[in-house]
Amino acid sequence: MAHDTSSPAPDDDDCASRFDRWTCDHMAVLYRVAYRLLGDAHDAEDVLQETFRSAWTSRHLYEPSRSERAWLLGILKRRAADHWRRHGGGPTPLGDESTRIVAPPGAEPLADELSARMQRALATLSAEVRETLLLVVVGELTHQEAADLQGIPLGTVLSRVSRGRAQLRERLVAAPEVRPSDTPSAGRR
Repeated sequence: MAHDTSSPAPDDDDCASRFDRWTCDHMAVLYRVAYRLLGDAHDAEDVLQETFRSAWTSRHLYEPSRSERAWLLGILKRRAADHWRRHGGGPTPLGDESTRIVAPPGAEPLADELSARMQRALATLSAEVRETLLLVVVGELTHQEAADLQGIPLGTVLSRVSRGRAQLRERLVAAPEVRPSDTPSAGRR
């Protein structure tokens, strides 16, 4: 007896529409986290695509009682780790030649926060502090969701976020952004 595969089952339609909503609702945040983790726009786009591919293939494992964003960020974290294993090392700070990264069209309302200066400052944080800070601040997870995702106590998350913010503030204040108009030769020809 042949099975009719011409039309998807109602559950497949529900999954597809839920997946489309996840893509729309979470893409910008996931991209920002991927970019911050990897330090390269193209790598971030690749890892984001791998994240959504993995989410689609494992959609049956999603538990509705869990935060969608936390689940997707968990997948993103694993895809970023896979990327580092394939390409060696971890995140690297951007060089001076890259002062602004172009985000996907319409997906990034806060494009200014994707600066090389911020990426260099983030790269100076320990991996644990950087990851926790990104999950809470950029990934917009609650402190409890970040603790659950990382398998660490809530107090550790609170401490890492506080320490990370203080360290970033120190580094950004210590290395102010230099604009071409601020240099002594800016007005000379």
